Amino acid sequence: MSDDEDFMQDSDQDGYDFEYEEDDDEETGDVDIENKYYNAKQMKASDPDAAIEEFLGVPTLESEKGDWGFKGLKQAIKLEFKLGKYDKAVEHYSELLTYVKSAVTRNYSEKSINNILDFIEKGSEDEKAGHCMEEFYSQTLQSFQSTNNERLWLKTNIKLAKLFLDRKEYGPVTKKIRELHKACEREDGTDDPSKGTYSLEIYALEIQMYAETKNNKQLKRLYERALKVRSAVPHPKIMGIIRECGGKMHMSEENWKDAQSDFFESFRNYDEAGSLQRIQVLKYLVLTTMLMKSDINPFESQETKPYKNDSRIAAMTELVDAYQRDDIHQYESVLKNNRDLMSDPFIAENIDEVTRNMRTKAVLKLIAPYTRFNLAFIGKALKIPVSEVQDILGFLIVDKKVKGKINQQDGTVEIEDNSDADRLRAMQQWTSAIGSLYQTVFADGEGFKTTDNLSGAGDDSTGNNMMMNLGAMPHGGGSRGDSRSWGGHKNNKSKGKKGSSFF
Repeated sequence: MSDDEDFMQDSDQDGYDFEYEEDDDEETGDVDIENKYYNAKQMKASDPDAAIEEFLGVPTLESEKGDWGFKGLKQAIKLEFKLGKYDKAVEHYSELLTYVKSAVTRNYSEKSINNILDFIEKGSEDEKAGHCMEEFYSQTLQSFQSTNNERLWLKTNIKLAKLFLDRKEYGPVTKKIRELHKACEREDGTDDPSKGTYSLEIYALEIQMYAETKNNKQLKRLYERALKVRSAVPHPKIMGIIRECGGKMHMSEENWKDAQSDFFESFRNYDEAGSLQRIQVLKYLVLTTMLMKSDINPFESQETKPYKNDSRIAAMTELVDAYQRDDIHQYESVLKNNRDLMSDPFIAENIDEVTRNMRTKAVLKLIAPYTRFNLAFIGKALKIPVSEVQDILGFLIVDKKVKGKINQQDGTVEIEDNSDADRLRAMQQWTSAIGSLYQTVFADGEGFKTTDNLSGAGDDSTGNNMMMNLGAMPHGGGSRGDSRSWGGHKNNKSKGKKGSSFF
């Protein structure tokens, strides 16, 4: 091999080595960042504080802002929020938002921001967490305002309005909802069909607000408007919220049938969404079934049957079973042993009506054989206060379901026995009917008269020129002029005279 060839070979080798070393350095840097990131992920469960330090060290290894730094900050923020380090979480979230404009793609950044906001929304359990959430939402809105990302702006504002609603700050909620409605409308003021899904979420928030403030007039208007939106494919949880509030609205109007329908639809949507609220709404459905005085078991449908033996719904299952069997003692026992049922204000507000119905039926059943009884006897038998027994009987008497009088001084009740009066009334009606029939047939009508105006040989002064034709004719020797009595025989004393008998 010549020197020139040797030189050329060495030069080529040197060039190859130089390029290889350059790639190796770059690859080694990426590997170090990746290793640090995944090492931190392994430490999340065992040592979260150390994991945070590792995650925060990832961005420093990058020469310029990139995906790994964005991922590291995202994980650190979630851990800090979970550990209650809200100030640090807000600080690092501000840093994360600087990556959005150039370091990562728009779709990836939007998805990641939504995931973070969803995470903190689920994890907020105290007032400090709520303020941290509000800061997150405000910074997000400021950051994306310049990027003209309307979709993220709508989602973040909806979350912020929900935060205000959870804190019962109805003034800011109203202001934010008005702003959101305007963003989802066309220039002519009608709803924009392309934003139908967001419109339904906004309606759901507003409906919840009116349900909490007991403004049924506005609630009904919005509820009917929300059901008419056809341009959206909403998340089933949103429809679950709308239907639940609609059911409560119908309950306040004592429209049990529509309330039952709405609660069933709400349960079905919550179940589809995997929301735990389905259990609470199923309790409302059972409650409504009892208020309807329906004999249909709400757990017989395909959707509700799997929950019949669920421990969370066991109390309501026992309650509806006792109700449909009219077992007042079992019903009272279930209520007494499950005080947690009353922790829900809506159930506590409406269960009294069911209890009243149960006790009313029990009173009617107990007093049926008696014409006189003591109020204390009923109270003892049903294990309810005497004052309530008196109230129930007073209602039944006013409603004419019981005919009787309450002696408050003696604490006794006398039931009127109308059996003889009813029989007498029936006989009077019968007599009156017979009198009317006689008047119609014989006084006003033709009766059973012959067509001939026959004159008799007897005494004309009797005025009997009519003969009753009952289907029997006088025998051979009878006189054509003999008058006959209606309804009986006329006895003829003449001996041996034929035709003396009417028959």
